[in-house]
Amino acid sequence: MSSGLELADVTLTYPDGDSRLTALDRVSLVVPPGTVTAVVGPSGSGKSSLLAVAATLTRPDAGLVSIAGRDASTLGAAERARLRRTTIGIVFQQPNLLASLTCVEQLQVMAHLAGRNPRKARARALDLLDRVGLADRAEHRPHRLSGGQRQRVNIARALMNEPRVLLVDEPTSALDHERGAAIVALLAELTRTAGAATVLVTHDRRHLTHAERSLELIDGRVRTLDEGH
Repeated sequence: MSSGLELADVTLTYPDGDSRLTALDRVSLVVPPGTVTAVVGPSGSGKSSLLAVAATLTRPDAGLVSIAGRDASTLGAAERARLRRTTIGIVFQQPNLLASLTCVEQLQVMAHLAGRNPRKARARALDLLDRVGLADRAEHRPHRLSGGQRQRVNIARALMNEPRVLLVDEPTSALDHERGAAIVALLAELTRTAGAATVLVTHDRRHLTHAERSLELIDGRVRTLDEGH
């Protein structure tokens, strides 16, 4: 099994009246540590289902889901939840920051949920905010941040517990192209320095230049667009 993220022959279906709709059709991919795999595709192609399976939020009908060398398909609900807290980082499409918390507190909450040392957690949170260019905004609450700054907090929060796998869902959808390009470049840089295996779902093919591998999902099936850059 890969020490990053591996999906092997993953099939996922949903009830659709008297039949079943295939969301993922024998999808296989390997994302090594320290690399970005970008995934594009039209609405309804299976991108959200792919992320849900990779995040262990949805159990596939068949196939292997390996997270940092661990077969997630054999784990119970509690074990999968712990795996998400400690090994998987998720960058949501919308930052969904807690209005009452400062930037540094947004990150510290993640460490608390994973049972980490509070003092070390604050030091790491401040370091991550510095790395995403927000050292001077550490004590600011979300209403004082721009859209791009909130998304940078979102990224730092996802990296807080040193995830082995990073899943990124349309991180630039609410940003203009210049800010969006800066966010994707930052994600690629942090992927390599953190050694995470990153899957980037994006609608903007201009971002594919930051990925080692680019895939397209069509009707639940995956094909390679470009082996690298």
